[in-house]
Amino acid sequence: MQELARYLIDHDLSITSCESFTVGRFASSIGSIPGISKVFRGALVTYQSEIKEKILGISHEVIQKKGVVSEEVAFLMAQKASEIMEAEIAISFTGNAGPEAMENKPVGLCYIGICIRKETKVYACHFQGDRTSIAQQAIAYGVMRLKELLWD
Repeated sequence: MQELARYLIDHDLSITSCESFTVGRFASSIGSIPGISKVFRGALVTYQSEIKEKILGISHEVIQKKGVVSEEVAFLMAQKASEIMEAEIAISFTGNAGPEAMENKPVGLCYIGICIRKETKVYACHFQGDRTSIAQQAIAYGVMRLKELLWD
């Protein structure tokens, strides 16, 4: 996270996060780095489906058809966060950290959306462990992907 934050600061790239099952852990982690206030715009924690609809404007139909644990919702979370927070970069996290299957999707299934200057990619992942471990793995994976995309 430190390396990512330094890169964002050095290149004056604004960032935000939109988090569901990670409940703000990405924001807390990046927000604790000295100097990050130069580029960190803030975060949205949209845990419940109705908040994804009301705050982000994700349609009820998309959530009903695809589920909140889906590529489509991760994509829209990243795009909408970038727009709302006026950030060049947005990362989103949606998934099932357990303890039980949700929407007929297994525990550990996660989708991470990354929007850089309005171009969005989504990564599907499946992690093992408890709720905290799954969230930590998702954040580490998201940071790794951000660095790969930005360094290219």
